[in-house]
Amino acid sequence: MIELNKSNWNEVAIGFIADEISEKVLSPEKSGCEKFIRPEDLEVGELFVENFRSPKDIGSGKFCYEGDIIFARRSVSVSQFKRRSSVLTFDAVCSDELTVIRENEKEITKGFLNLILNTTKLWDYAISKSVGSVSKRIKWEDLAKFTFLLPPKKLQEKILSSFLTLEELISQAEQQEKNLKALQKTLSNGLASNQPSFGNLLNNKNCNAKTFGQIADCIEQHDKHKNDVSRFIGLENLEPENLIISTWGNIADGTTFTKRFTKGDVLFGKRRAYLKKVAIADFDGICSGDILVLRAKEKVMHPELLPFYASAEAFIQHAISTSAGSLSPRTKWRDLSSFEVAIPDLKTQEKIVEVFQQLQITLDQIKAQKLTLKNLKQKLLNEILGD
Repeated sequence: MIELNKSNWNEVAIGFIADEISEKVLSPEKSGCEKFIRPEDLEVGELFVENFRSPKDIGSGKFCYEGDIIFARRSVSVSQFKRRSSVLTFDAVCSDELTVIRENEKEITKGFLNLILNTTKLWDYAISKSVGSVSKRIKWEDLAKFTFLLPPKKLQEKILSSFLTLEELISQAEQQEKNLKALQKTLSNGLASNQPSFGNLLNNKNCNAKTFGQIADCIEQHDKHKNDVSRFIGLENLEPENLIISTWGNIADGTTFTKRFTKGDVLFGKRRAYLKKVAIADFDGICSGDILVLRAKEKVMHPELLPFYASAEAFIQHAISTSAGSLSPRTKWRDLSSFEVAIPDLKTQEKIVEVFQQLQITLDQIKAQKLTLKNLKQKLLNEILGD
């Protein structure tokens, strides 16, 4: 626990040092502002707004400006709030479901209040005051009554500077992660392109033309009794352009799915292939019928390399072009199996797999570093400002 001398800190209410701003705009698209922010554009724990969208076809909203604090006042379900509050770094129009807060800079250092708004103590208070049955909301009148200890201005600046430094370290880790994912994607795309490339590992001498049906099988094994498995995967559990499965359902809670998959199989979302949902199964389970279970033919294809061919842009575009249906287009294995790729020999495949493995190790390290920094930030917020 961090010990601070708070004897000269003053207890103040949020409403004393900040105001709610509600500058209505009836047609955001015609307002001249090109950025619109919804609650889902705010990320939990992020001190600054990173995401936005076009104001096209938006009926109404509120003006908000660089330096304003955007507070997500509405729950995403009956009992869940995502606890999001961020500072704007640009002018925008925001949803009516966001509270726009502007600090009085005579009373508080600009940006400091957002630190308070990200403490667990603040959110516990705010949620306890939320009202509504189906979707609860936090009223400004209640938020304004929340009191906290405000340090002297010079100390505010030092504390804020420390958290901004921590936020910059998190941003750097996120950028490193993005760069590595982009490199991984570029390498994957090179494998299945018309002129295959992977550094100096691929050439005309060590590659042979194969159809997808010659390097992988589509497994149609069904198990109505779901023996010896506990988890299932639906399309909603596959994230676009993410080979890692991070969510799943529990079979004990009930499911109509019966298709079996095995650890190491590639799960390919055949419905709305443009969403690019491809993942590597890291456990045995059951999946939706809208997911194709692909398994490498190990005599010609290294199992750990198959997901990179299946997620390559050329293969995805083939899946899109062979999809049928207007509302919910689906592709078929019959069509996917005819897609041609140039496959290197198994020894070369092993070397390529080693590159992807090292990339993943580095990605995992950066993700762990980012999580550590985020946890540290929240811990310090609560210990320094959440007492």
